[in-house]
Amino acid sequence: MNLFKRSSCWLVTLVAAGCIWPLGGGGAEVPSDKSLAAAPGEEVATFAGGCFWCVESDFEKIPGVTRVLSGYSGGPEENPTYKQVSSGSTGHLEAVQVYFDPSKVRYEELLEHFWRHVDPTDAGGQFVDRGMQYRSAVFTRGDAQHKAALASRDRLAASGVFGQRSIVTEIRPFEAFYPAEDYHQDYSRNNPARYSQYRAGSGRDQFLGRTWAGRPAACPVPQAAQPGAKPAPWTAFVKPSDEELKRTLSPLQYKVTQHEGTEPPFNNEYNANKRPGLYVDVVSGEPLFASAHKYDSGTGWPSFWQPLTPDAVTLKEDRSLFATRVEVRSKLADSHLGHVFDDGPQPTGKRYCMNSAALRFVPVEELASQGYGEYLKLFP
Repeated sequence: MNLFKRSSCWLVTLVAAGCIWPLGGGGAEVPSDKSLAAAPGEEVATFAGGCFWCVESDFEKIPGVTRVLSGYSGGPEENPTYKQVSSGSTGHLEAVQVYFDPSKVRYEELLEHFWRHVDPTDAGGQFVDRGMQYRSAVFTRGDAQHKAALASRDRLAASGVFGQRSIVTEIRPFEAFYPAEDYHQDYSRNNPARYSQYRAGSGRDQFLGRTWAGRPAACPVPQAAQPGAKPAPWTAFVKPSDEELKRTLSPLQYKVTQHEGTEPPFNNEYNANKRPGLYVDVVSGEPLFASAHKYDSGTGWPSFWQPLTPDAVTLKEDRSLFATRVEVRSKLADSHLGHVFDDGPQPTGKRYCMNSAALRFVPVEELASQGYGEYLKLFP
């Protein structure tokens, strides 16, 4: 995130991609829907984990998280700007404010998610972003959050995940949070190509994959909010190593999801499937499509006229077959899913042409037991 402290080759890559960050002296006004006030029934948590684009995007994927703001916290300066904070002179850290429904996700689960998406042993920044403004921290509100954060950090240290390295993430009482300029909010959604390019070069996902692949949770998974229901299986997901993916996926699943392969038409698992339920990523379990949006396109591949939510998938330009197409990938696992075309039915006119090998079907009667209970409302 700090362009002034990046290596020259990384700067060249970003500039070549047309990546420009406004660095004006004043902060842009935060829109009304970015209010700091919690809505009735919401609770608030504040975390710092390096680049707030990444931390915001990671927390937004958690069911029960209602919204996430990027901003600054930890220093005495009031209403700092990005330029001031990135200089390292304000004492502020890049941070995110997470608003969540405690009946759907507990604070302890947010802590577990946080540990799995940062390097808590790095005292000088996070990944490619160096400087004290990129340190990791948990800002706690009240005794309950503070005790939970301390206990969670202790369990992480005792887990042995990081060997002999000390956990240096600071846990401190929350004082104030100042929203970042508007162009930083929802950066991954508003600038998907630039965000993906930054994240791929940051080293974050590579580190997390090496550290967490195949490991159990650092902290015991809390009891689910509803009796008999499981926590959402993808909330603590970290992409496994390539070797582990080869072991756990079938050859076709691996080829499709990791190397942009295409399965045979008609002769695949879900083209003719008419059962009600969800289609989730075969690698991460993140929910992607609903049976209510599936239709028979006649192409031989499972087709949908829209994803489960507008941000359930990411789109990428694909020039691999001498023509420009739009590739569809999952957000969390970054699996290749298929392509989207403009020849679908109304109301969207879109055809999301997916590979069965990239999907796993969860029937409606198993949604709650597999951690997808919040989607039962889609199946009256």
